[in-house]
Amino acid sequence: MAKILLVEDNEMNLDMLSRRLERRGHQILIAMDGALGVQLALQEQPDLILMDMSLPVMDGWEATRTIRNSPAGKDVPIIALTAHAIAGDRERCLEAGCNDYESKPVKFPNLVAKIDALLGIMSSSDSAGE
Repeated sequence: MAKILLVEDNEMNLDMLSRRLERRGHQILIAMDGALGVQLALQEQPDLILMDMSLPVMDGWEATRTIRNSPAGKDVPIIALTAHAIAGDRERCLEAGCNDYESKPVKFPNLVAKIDALLGIMSSSDSAGE
């Protein structure tokens, strides 16, 4: 289906999300810090990026802005993943260049719906139980 770059430093989140997305047929690229996320985003040109906002080396805010400022990354959909769920965080993610926002803990059916919408994939009812 799609090549998705997952930029996440929490191994449990990384494992859960990568396995579930692979089961849905997606190819998953993994970066555990923002700098590597930028590098892979620009080299591999994924169809979509899931960006944790609290990352080592370079945080997700700076990584997103760096990707957006590059010709290779200016149009790739980016969904922010963050434990920050206070008022204004969604707007802050969008201002940084993200297309959408999902708070942690991630509700996988909600995330899949956002991924499918950004990729233009018709959602199937079989994902409701995931």
